Amino acid sequence: MNYPKEVVIGDITVRDGFQHEEKYIPTEAKLWLTEELVLSGFKHIEVTNFGNPKGMPQFRDADDLFKAIRKSKRIKDKIDAVSFTAITIRERAIQRAIDAKLDGYGPDRILLMVSTSESHQYKNSGLNLDEYWKMAEEWIPKAQDAGLKVNGTVSTIWGCPIEGPTKMEDAIDFARRWFDIGANDVEHADHDGSASPDRVFKYYSMLMNQFDNPHKHIVHFHTTRGWGLANVLAALQAGMTNYESTMGGIGGQPANFVSGVPVSGTGEYYYKEAVNVGLVSTEDMVVMMDEMGINTNLDIDRILKTGKMVERIAGRKLRSESIHQGRIPKELSGRDWD
Repeated sequence: MNYPKEVVIGDITVRDGFQHEEKYIPTEAKLWLTEELVLSGFKHIEVTNFGNPKGMPQFRDADDLFKAIRKSKRIKDKIDAVSFTAITIRERAIQRAIDAKLDGYGPDRILLMVSTSESHQYKNSGLNLDEYWKMAEEWIPKAQDAGLKVNGTVSTIWGCPIEGPTKMEDAIDFARRWFDIGANDVEHADHDGSASPDRVFKYYSMLMNQFDNPHKHIVHFHTTRGWGLANVLAALQAGMTNYESTMGGIGGQPANFVSGVPVSGTGEYYYKEAVNVGLVSTEDMVVMMDEMGINTNLDIDRILKTGKMVERIAGRKLRSESIHQGRIPKELSGRDWD
């Protein structure tokens, strides 16, 4: 099997990971983790959501966090090589990102999102698909004129938690449409753990038959039922080279209960067991790829050490095996390390 020799991994713990936590994570902890991710070698980090913090209070510190990142002395010599992303689902959030960018502390990149499921689209954005595409076409040039790169995400590729089955071919068409209206890259997301490895391989093979640059396409898996790393392997087999994940495998739907207070989030959880869900674990994925001989350009030992601290920040055991079991000792791995 011919796997990619090198991949890019972006970490999205500070946004997607913490958004599902039912306690507020202090700004200082988010800053510390962001710094550690930079020092571990990550060049793509997702740090916050510029949407209305009333429904998602985890992000009430969005501006303060970005200002703290820009002022950080720990990463001042590395920050110019890192792209920091903020989620901006609707117009007001995009404008906040533009204003922050023009004020000198904002993100380098923003993320807009469409779902192939009309019901999921409306629940996430309050717009139907036609309305959302029209909004994106209007706002992508405005964001890029301010110096922001724009990611277009496609969700519910392998199924919708509201409607059920979806057509993978629709997601291919949506990816093409994102590029046609100016997006810089496209994320292909399994946001609720609906993907299975056989369909993952089929989808990314279809995608690469239509597009010739896998690096412009970002692989995003949840592992609700434990299939996450199997899906990563299937994507690797299809030739994908750009991935994202979270420390401890945390994350998911925005919490509807934060630090003792019920909040709207995005409504009722999709999951039967809302604690034991999340994305692919950053720690486990980088250890697996390293053992496969795939270069991640990351400091894996530092990542494992950071993962243990993220458990303390979250206040519970998370979903990484590698931070507890460690890496395979070189003398036991069966690999030629020369």
